[in-house]
Amino acid sequence: MPDEPRDRILAATVVCLGRYGIAKTTVDDAAREAGLARATVYRYFPDGKEQLIAESITWAVAQFFRELAVAVADAPDFPTLVEQALTHAHRAVAEHVVLQKVLETEPERLLPQLTQSAPQVQAVLRDFLAAKLRDEDLLPGIDALEAGDWLARMGLSFILAEGRWDLTDPESVRRLVRTELLVSILQPAALTG
Repeated sequence: MPDEPRDRILAATVVCLGRYGIAKTTVDDAAREAGLARATVYRYFPDGKEQLIAESITWAVAQFFRELAVAVADAPDFPTLVEQALTHAHRAVAEHVVLQKVLETEPERLLPQLTQSAPQVQAVLRDFLAAKLRDEDLLPGIDALEAGDWLARMGLSFILAEGRWDLTDPESVRRLVRTELLVSILQPAALTG
């Protein structure tokens, strides 16, 4: 449990969402789980339950991407970074107890919340990828920001719905990244590592 009261409340709310679902989670549940008074929750989230849940989902998404950044920090090259990111993110989504429970029981409530966060998530991921791409040997005419935007959109779609690719198989992920996603962005020599 985080030390700061606001983060404790957000983390506790995420736990409650997994336990009770979106509809049944209350401000009292979050306060009790965080070990704080109900008044403290309202001090940080004066608009009540709706604000608390929306910000908790946004917080959980941010936590997910912080963990993802750590997981790919030691990648030796850009293609490997993308491979590690897809593998880690897909596994993390599949194993995320709260996300899976809410998707199973209340997708109609979660999806609008995720949709609100999606543009911000996509922009952060785009900027991260574009910064990494600026150091790569790009094909002529490829703009790092545009390529980062495209990769962010594609990556997010594969994380949630892998399609014909088995994102649990390293060789499948390697083929996806090197023969589909990056072949139109990087010089061929960058893809052979």
